[in-house]
Amino acid sequence: MDITLTKSEHDLLKSVYRLSTADGAAHTGALADRLGVSPGTVTAAVKRLAERGLLDHKPYKGVELTKTGRRAAVAAIRRHRIVERFLADMLGYAWNEADRLAGTFEHELPQEVEDRLFVALDRPGTCPHGFPIPAPEAGEMPATPRLYDLEPGDVAVVAISGSTQADIVAFLETLGLRPGVSVEVREKHPFDGPLVLRVDGQDRTVGEKVARQIFVRKEARDRREQSA
Repeated sequence: MDITLTKSEHDLLKSVYRLSTADGAAHTGALADRLGVSPGTVTAAVKRLAERGLLDHKPYKGVELTKTGRRAAVAAIRRHRIVERFLADMLGYAWNEADRLAGTFEHELPQEVEDRLFVALDRPGTCPHGFPIPAPEAGEMPATPRLYDLEPGDVAVVAISGSTQADIVAFLETLGLRPGVSVEVREKHPFDGPLVLRVDGQDRTVGEKVARQIFVRKEARDRREQSA
């Protein structure tokens, strides 16, 4: 996709995509909080990208990506995840360090370097956090529901966002819940009760609030037989 964007514009498109995926249209206040800038700065940037046909901003309804903007956002997310994979696999950085470091230089990579990195990494399917790397020119990201959206018997692979609080990441580590780990939901208690998960052959209990901060890639249910 031949669209020239600044680093801040790429970051804005990625943020609109992520916030609109979770909550419908993204609002300028939420975008400002996520990007660490003033609402006025976001409003001006949104106006510029709307004039270029990448965003659609309706007063009081929020900001949405156009079809072209969505493809640009997904392409930016793809690049970020490939760079994260490079930092983790080739330079040895921990998965929860790669997100921060990737953002410092990913924008400067020529497209041909991104393409060669992807091949040199043996065409990875996920980033170090466990999220799928979308195909080139994809207009949508593969689905990654929350862990708490699963039901008993569902089997899935864990993905953890780089924005997850450090103390929660440390707690998840004590339970064996880290990116790439396969889990099976054994029980789901009613009324927003906890989940009981089978992790590495052991049952672990995770509360509702924490389970909503963990993402997953679902697998076939026949994995149940292996963990029974």
